[in-house]
Amino acid sequence: MTTIVETPASRLAMFPVTFFAVVMGLGGLALALHAAAAPLGLGPALSGIAFAVAAVVFVLISVIYLTKAVRHPGAVAAEWHHPVKLAFFPAISISLLLLATSALTHAPGLALPLWLAGAALHAVLTVTVVSGWIGTRAFQHGHLSPAWFIPAVGNVIVPIAGVPLGFVELSWYFMAVGLVFWSVLLTLVFNRLVFHDPLPGRLQPTLVILIAPPAVAYLAWMRLTAETGPFALILLNSAYFFALVVAVQLPRILRLPFAMSFWALSFPIAAIAIASFAHAGNTGSDVHRLIGAGLLAVLVIVIAGLSIRTLRAVARGEICQPD
Repeated sequence: MTTIVETPASRLAMFPVTFFAVVMGLGGLALALHAAAAPLGLGPALSGIAFAVAAVVFVLISVIYLTKAVRHPGAVAAEWHHPVKLAFFPAISISLLLLATSALTHAPGLALPLWLAGAALHAVLTVTVVSGWIGTRAFQHGHLSPAWFIPAVGNVIVPIAGVPLGFVELSWYFMAVGLVFWSVLLTLVFNRLVFHDPLPGRLQPTLVILIAPPAVAYLAWMRLTAETGPFALILLNSAYFFALVVAVQLPRILRLPFAMSFWALSFPIAAIAIASFAHAGNTGSDVHRLIGAGLLAVLVIVIAGLSIRTLRAVARGEICQPD
């Protein structure tokens, strides 16, 4: 029997692109704390600290992954051609967009370059990923998961910082792409969840991603139109419905062994918390303010738990392992 000796080089080659989901979660936390500052009287310091932590983690993960790309390009190519991991590459551009949105408040000079880099990269990744989906390659129903929403979610994030930065028409482009692909993928994903085999254990946490598209789309719609009309309410209440569906599934999901896919829990909870605070601010609704406060508390607990479990798994060498 052959024994595989684990070395730093082999661990680097297995460093997954899914690590960028950590930045999405931390970036979402920074934005959620900022959204809660006025209604809950938290002050700007907490969101500033969360923004700084998210930025540092993004730089650290980016350096490690770029090192992997230089030293082990074949490993990166294998992830790109992986039917599930392919959808996580846009998490890189989404991380930039979230940092740009936080930077509008905490580092205005960085907001524009971060947004331009994130929007340009996400535009390229969206076209490339979608082209890969409909190209000559054959995908099986088992390859489809809620992680495929990630490219679509990224598009509707663009207007949140794009509109304040003056890119209104370009923001409408990203909004249109995001909404169209959300509706298409929602149909495909529900077909897969209802009529085919259950998601593998490691992908079960990605069910929470169902919450993110309508919640983020609500925020983007408000940036673009400043109207809390029927369509905005449809988006927000769709997010609440998916949150209820996911809440029923969570006890089962949380009993599964830890994997990096558990970070999929963080950003969607942040998105719906921010949307709740935004709606409370737009309408004066105390109910939505309380919902936002409850979701923020859940988010803080989730981020803390995920951080502890991730650091523990890294220390034990349980993360960078073959699938």
